[in-house]
This record gives sequence, C-alpha cells and structure tokens, in this order.
Amino acid sequence: MPAPEDGAETPAEAENAHGAEDIRDTENIHKVDARTLRGLAHPLRLRLLAALREFGPATASGLADRLGESSGATSYHLRQLAAYGFVEDDPERGKGRERWWRAAHRGTVFDSGRFLSHPDPEVRGAVDVVLHEIATAHSQELSTWIGTMREWPDEWREEGWDISDFQVRLTPDLAEELIGKIHELIEGYRGQVPEGTEGSANVRSHVHLFPRPAE
Repeated sequence: MPAPEDGAETPAEAENAHGAEDIRDTENIHKVDARTLRGLAHPLRLRLLAALREFGPATASGLADRLGESSGATSYHLRQLAAYGFVEDDPERGKGRERWWRAAHRGTVFDSGRFLSHPDPEVRGAVDVVLHEIATAHSQELSTWIGTMREWPDEWREEGWDISDFQVRLTPDLAEELIGKIHELIEGYRGQVPEGTEGSANVRSHVHLFPRPAE
C-alpha cells in the first residue's frame, strides 16, 4: 500500500500474475522482480501479506491469532517480507516494544511467463510456489463464501455473486487483450462506493484465463 489508517479501508488485492501493462505505478502496485519473487515464495508470507492488505496494519501476534500460526513464525516471516520491501513498520501505531506492520503496496504484479522460463531454477521454483498458493487461496475464498452465504442478506445471496465459466477460441494476443479489458472493467468500479455505505461490502473477484487442449 501504504495501508490506510483504518484497516476497513484497505482493499484486498491478490497478486496479478499476468503482468498487465495497464497496472500503473500511480496505483501503488509493486512490480516483482526475480530477487523479490524469491522472498515472496513462501505460503505463510503470502498469507501474511494478503491479511495486511485486506484487514490493515497488525502486530505479529495479532496476525498469528488470525492465521492460526505461532507469533515466532509470523514475526520471522514479517521481517523477511520487510527485507524484500513487501511490508513496512507502521510507526504511528507502535507503542513501546509493540511493533505494528503494514503492507507497503496495494498489490503486486509479476510476469509469470518470464519467470517460468527463467534460467535460474530457484526463480522457476519460486514462481511455481506463488502461483499454486494464489490458486489455493482463491479456492479457499470461494469455498468460504459458499459455506457462509446463508448468513448474508437476501440481496447478496440472490444478486451479488456469480460462479461462471466460459469457453471461447482465441489467439494468445486476443487472450491478452481480453485479460486487459477484464482488469480495466473491474478497476472502473473502484472507488464508486464510499466506505461505510449501507448495504455495501468488500467484493472479491478472481480472474482465471488459461488455454485447454482440444482433446
């Protein structure tokens, strides 16, 4: 980010593995390179970063409680994330020896295609870890929604969600164009609903687009 003062104002941003060029630096999106990718490639680090982006600044012990981990593990991996520039101290919240952390960017973007063919096997392994963890997180979020949707108001259960899949024949260039248009459409809704608007909620959208064999 930097994260806003109130965690409720912090938008949840998943890693963008496509590396779309329409992500601008002015949006505080961090472009991951080969070095920082290796620092990110750990399941707990990805969960810590996602939690800070979604829920706002927190301490290592607070994150440990949220994620069901030990405070020693969260403290260590937060320091590693800080070393690679993904998180930073939140000095306005720290009191005495209590150390608060916040995400350093609203989101991250990386060129997965370039990393998948990188000459360094550590980089290739790191991008595999990150991609699989992102896919797992998406599946868990969707499963959580399905398991808890009865707790939401009728408007959300009946109108405010969707699970769809589509199949169209495209070239790689057209697939890239479609991805860019989807991202642009979603970004066009950002900021339209002020925080605290009655009946509103933070909405998650997952974009999965990939080729499949014909047989």
